[in-house]
Amino acid sequence: MPTDPLNVHKVLVPLDFSDPSQQAIQYARRFAAPSNAELLLLYVIEPVAYPAELGVVVNLDADLAERALGELEKLRQQHLGDYPRARCVVRSGVADAEIVSTARDEHVELIVIGTHGFSGLKHLLLGSTAERVVRDAPCPVLTVRHHPAKA
Repeated sequence: MPTDPLNVHKVLVPLDFSDPSQQAIQYARRFAAPSNAELLLLYVIEPVAYPAELGVVVNLDADLAERALGELEKLRQQHLGDYPRARCVVRSGVADAEIVSTARDEHVELIVIGTHGFSGLKHLLLGSTAERVVRDAPCPVLTVRHHPAKA
């Protein structure tokens, strides 16, 4: 049986700035480090629908993308400061579809995604981006369930 490390060249880490998604960065780094794989930190700006009768046309995407990129860079420095191959990406659209699309476009070999671990009514109302990514991803997906530190 081979003892080579998991040989991946590109790992995608979708982030929503929550604690579970930030915890996923640490797992992704552990998978990426042995082969010096590139880490892609991804944030997806989801569209906001305004009622047509308001007559509001707002294009916040550019401003939101700039702010999101700044926040991603902060997380990159905080969690991956000395890791040589990390890149931040911001896309617009429905989160699960954009994560899967990015994985395809970037030829990602592993997705590491945090999950909030909601169940019952909360899961039914909020859905699960991670669950949809697992179902549609073109590569393996590692889900990281958040376990808050005990005080």
